[in-house]
Amino acid sequence: MSPAGCPHVNGFKVDNWKQNLRVIYQCFVWSGSAETRKRKAKSCICHMCGAHLNRLHSCLYCVFFACFAKKHIHEHAKSKRHNLAIDLLYGGIYCFMCQDYIYDKEMEQIAKEEQRKAWKMFVCPCKCVPGIGEKYSTWEPTKRELELLRHNPKRRRITSNCTIGLRGLINLGNTCFMNCIVQALTHTPLLRDFFLSDRHKCEMQSNSCLVCEMSQLFQEFYSGHRSPHIPFRLLHLVWTHARHLAGYEQQDAHEFLIAALDVLHRHCKDDNGKKANNPNHCNCIIDQIFTGGLQSDVTCQACHGVSTTIDPFWDISLDLPGSSTPFWPLSPGGDGSALNGESHTTGATALTDCLRRFTRPEHLGSSAKIKCSGCHSYQESTKQLTMKKLPIVACFHLKRFEHSAKLRRKITTYVSFPLELDMTPFMASSKESRMNGQYQQTVDPFNNDNKYSLFAVVNHQGTLESGHYTTFIRQHKDQWFKCDDAIITKASIKDVLDSEGYLLFYHKQFLEYE
Repeated sequence: MSPAGCPHVNGFKVDNWKQNLRVIYQCFVWSGSAETRKRKAKSCICHMCGAHLNRLHSCLYCVFFACFAKKHIHEHAKSKRHNLAIDLLYGGIYCFMCQDYIYDKEMEQIAKEEQRKAWKMFVCPCKCVPGIGEKYSTWEPTKRELELLRHNPKRRRITSNCTIGLRGLINLGNTCFMNCIVQALTHTPLLRDFFLSDRHKCEMQSNSCLVCEMSQLFQEFYSGHRSPHIPFRLLHLVWTHARHLAGYEQQDAHEFLIAALDVLHRHCKDDNGKKANNPNHCNCIIDQIFTGGLQSDVTCQACHGVSTTIDPFWDISLDLPGSSTPFWPLSPGGDGSALNGESHTTGATALTDCLRRFTRPEHLGSSAKIKCSGCHSYQESTKQLTMKKLPIVACFHLKRFEHSAKLRRKITTYVSFPLELDMTPFMASSKESRMNGQYQQTVDPFNNDNKYSLFAVVNHQGTLESGHYTTFIRQHKDQWFKCDDAIITKASIKDVLDSEGYLLFYHKQFLEYE
């Protein structure tokens, strides 16, 4: 198609072409009401082969539906000389003379108007979503933004050596615990995409909304400025909404992460437009990215009846060897450690060892009997935790700080962790292949559903009383940087994998549309 646009559109723009195009969008493309969706499902089949799929297109000149993939719509266009067709899934207009999808300002405006109408009409069958158009609206530049674009014609290009997104944070007095988590969150891909695309619609006062402040923080990080940012507003909001973190004492980075996610979750809106108070049913961006489902199976030792519950989680806290809690003796290489490419040195513990311990069956003992619904009496039982639903971002908390009535100390046990992690052995669906704590797991190179990539590591140096937090973050595929408050330096993969590790952030490699 030439820069001037498609010259063949004018042949369609006769008589009532606008109304005809609107009817096609209403009935066969966007289909906002239940009635039009049923009509589309029944009538939109290829008139040549009868298929529903294969990228159906409709001729704009006559009522004719045909496959694009099998070129049935091409045959129709050639025989009838009808040069324009519309994609019934995405609404794009295809010109067979230009052999490309085309852009026409008037047609595009009609498509946007009808799409907005359809979104507002769409209602979930369970009545929980009144109209997704109220939440997901097409972005249009404002007059101010258009003016800025005209006065700033240069465009920033992202290259493999680009440092956009790398910015130090000033320590405001023992606030390294906050800075390290901010670095991890601002380099979480989907969270970055959400905030940089203006998806947050605030109904609170902007000076009290943590989500608004995070949105501003992302703008600061990706503005291209190199001077360290001073996160004083973020600190003030954290003190306001999480009182237990107020003050200039050193705090726990893990505790700050959970508090920050909780406040962000509360300040986000769910699909009903109400405050998201129920963590079991929320569609806010925090839950979409960080929430997984933990399955707990309690098995009665008398009748072997199983009681199953599923609880949401934002992170998994893992016990370490050297703590007062006995660590299950593990044999290297007997499970997911080989699957995850981890090499065991003598006496070394791997992340998969900690996950195996977390998901092993645990005998609750005579002091913790439960009332069995099958036996109708109190019986001894075993409890086992597995992953029912994996989050997009999996955060693993290595429990290095031990607090008890008799003891307060830091556990410095080295735990090896991989760049790529396969969570399949720890899924509830893999439970059948588990025998006495050992996984009979085969490597399937084509199953990528549960595979993760490491993108951030939070470390703690020092003692329980006096320490400092830093973060390793991944900027590009193999480029890592160490964030130490205001100072950012390049790091090697070896630096990352040799670090002690306190919080490990993994991102799913493949995402499915829900």
